[in-house]
Amino acid sequence: MHKPKIPYNYVVIEGNIGTGKTSYCQALAHRYNVSLILEQFNDNPFLPYFYRDKERYAFPVELFFMTERYKQLQKTLQTRDMFHEFYLADYSFIKTLLFARKNLDEEEYKLFQMLFGILEKNFPMPDLMVYFHRDVDYLLNNINIRGREIEKSIKSEYLIEIQNSYFEYFRNIVSFPVLIIDLKDIDFIKDKSNFDMILDLIAKPYNPGVHRITLST
Repeated sequence: MHKPKIPYNYVVIEGNIGTGKTSYCQALAHRYNVSLILEQFNDNPFLPYFYRDKERYAFPVELFFMTERYKQLQKTLQTRDMFHEFYLADYSFIKTLLFARKNLDEEEYKLFQMLFGILEKNFPMPDLMVYFHRDVDYLLNNINIRGREIEKSIKSEYLIEIQNSYFEYFRNIVSFPVLIIDLKDIDFIKDKSNFDMILDLIAKPYNPGVHRITLST
């Protein structure tokens, strides 16, 4: 089994809806003894209403996500773990603010940002943030294939807004490395060589700041 040494203690794999970040994290957890943190988005009772009426339900949906992410990350990251090789998460706490910026009106966002700033101080920055990038058409097709009822109303415009929010955020990162991997349409679940190719990129040391790599099959 291909298993290069990961030179990081806390790795986050981020990406837009439908990029495959959770699937990759789950598969990676089968190769390494990791402390795995997966977002529990299905537990958000406001999410189905949000996709039907964004303006009305944006604030409660984002507030619920923030509190749940906070509780989950605090429970895991604040406990010193000597029995796992590294922490691996399919989201970062900053995701909370990036989505809120696009979904809330100006006054709601100001209040939300204040609350976020208080909670964020309790968490370390990741040692490496990996961002899986795919074209919106691929994302929409993947969302359609997995058939989650609450995602059926997601539009391409919304996915583009999320993508742009991440890229705006990455431009200001100087304290830790961000690795943007343009996956194109490669399948890393069925094709293990693609999985290993991504793993080799994650296992490399990077200086703080943004690094971008485009993969091809």
